[in-house]
Amino acid sequence: MLFRNVAARSTLRALQSSNASVARSALGNPVFKAGLTSSARSAIRPAIKPNFALAAHKPVTTALVRYASTAAKDDEDVDMMAGMKSEAKVIKDTFSLSEVPKDALYLGMAGVVPYLVTSLQTVALSFEINRAAAAGDGLIFSGQSAELMLHMLEPIQVGYGAVILSFLGAIHWGLEWAGYGGRFGYRRYAAGIIAPAVAWPTLLLPVEYALISQFLAFTFLYYNDARAAAAGRAPHWYGMYRFVLTFVVGASIVATLIGRERIQSSVAAEHSIQDKINALIFLQKKEKEEAEARKKAELEE
Repeated sequence: MLFRNVAARSTLRALQSSNASVARSALGNPVFKAGLTSSARSAIRPAIKPNFALAAHKPVTTALVRYASTAAKDDEDVDMMAGMKSEAKVIKDTFSLSEVPKDALYLGMAGVVPYLVTSLQTVALSFEINRAAAAGDGLIFSGQSAELMLHMLEPIQVGYGAVILSFLGAIHWGLEWAGYGGRFGYRRYAAGIIAPAVAWPTLLLPVEYALISQFLAFTFLYYNDARAAAAGRAPHWYGMYRFVLTFVVGASIVATLIGRERIQSSVAAEHSIQDKINALIFLQKKEKEEAEARKKAELEE
């Protein structure tokens, strides 16, 4: 019995070793290698096919990528244009004067015309004076004529500015009398008093100082009017209305100052208020001396 078991085990081991050697020889056989290679190729082909398909459709993929990038760029351009239009609309609405009564708007715009005219004339006459000083004669007027016309414009512009400043102060008196936004008494009346108190003394100053003082007065009154409109003491549109008009007036004053600054060396210096006061004192002193001399001569006779 024991012998039979040992013989069976030996036979089984011999069969296993013979099968392993056959398998090794089969793997080393070229015929088997060819079959294995062909079968491996058939197994790999499905994995390679998508790569060949992607390569075949590469122009289509590139076109899709370009279309996507172009579409995104177009969307950005559309968004940018929409943002610019939105900002432009905000600016337009901010500086809109559509709520201002038409009669007040037209009369207010007409009120700044004298400033524009005198400012443009000052710039033109300054050009004529400079040309006459450099070339001997102006383009339209002579140097002396241009200088005379410039001195005639000075009191017109300064005097008109004093009138407008006084008018702007008086508006608050009218609002107080109408009770617009409530009663504020002296607080509102003060604006109507300060404006002419600052405006009219500028008539005694040299032109440059007078224009600068009026520019500051216009700016202060605009600030006060804007606060009044925001607080309900004036119509809500009054702040923007005053801003536009003050901007035109301020630009005209600045242009006038620039034009006058360019001719400082060509125009005879204007007499200051101190010179006028000294001349008046000298004249009074001379008249007094002449009166005493006449009285002394009468006594001697």
